[in-house]
Amino acid sequence: MNIAVFCSGSGTNLQAIIDSCKSGYISADIVLVVSDNKDAFALVRAKAAGLTPLVLDPKDFGSREEFDKEIIKHLKKNKVELVVLAGYMRLLSGHFIKEYRNRIMNVHPALLPAFRGTHGIKDALEYGVKVTGATVHFVDEKLDNGPVILQKAVEIKDDDTEESLLEKVHREEHKIFPEAIRLFVEGRLKVEGRRVKIT
Repeated sequence: MNIAVFCSGSGTNLQAIIDSCKSGYISADIVLVVSDNKDAFALVRAKAAGLTPLVLDPKDFGSREEFDKEIIKHLKKNKVELVVLAGYMRLLSGHFIKEYRNRIMNVHPALLPAFRGTHGIKDALEYGVKVTGATVHFVDEKLDNGPVILQKAVEIKDDDTEESLLEKVHREEHKIFPEAIRLFVEGRLKVEGRRVKIT
């Protein structure tokens, strides 16, 4: 199966996915690494792994949909069957989601539906919860809203900082994201309404 990984930043989840594909844990090929940020360290990781990068600047397009349509052209050319959002900081257009319904996965640094949005770690600390975690879910039209595939809890200690908590959450993301991808590739995920059943 051909997969595309979308990144905007350092690409630690991309690296976990690359390693899982190389080891044979995931029986799939990363045929494209897509970024909206030419300076993303994820692109350095992609290059080191011999992967094909696609870098597009949203400012070069009139709308989010035009930007996404250009990406979709490349996905179709490369016969991509699963889109993986690994720290991709742009919302996808409705057109994109319709095109790849239940074939777009995202990882989020909180136990959804708690602490949606771009500050999951900071928000959990500020709220004072004792447990947060990581969620892998399918993407739908609403932010951090699609059906949950896997979740892993992380305990918050009194002395945790944003950095230390992020590190703990990342450790769990790097386990459950490759696992969710592997389950998809093996045809073991079935979406029924809001529930994802694992066979």
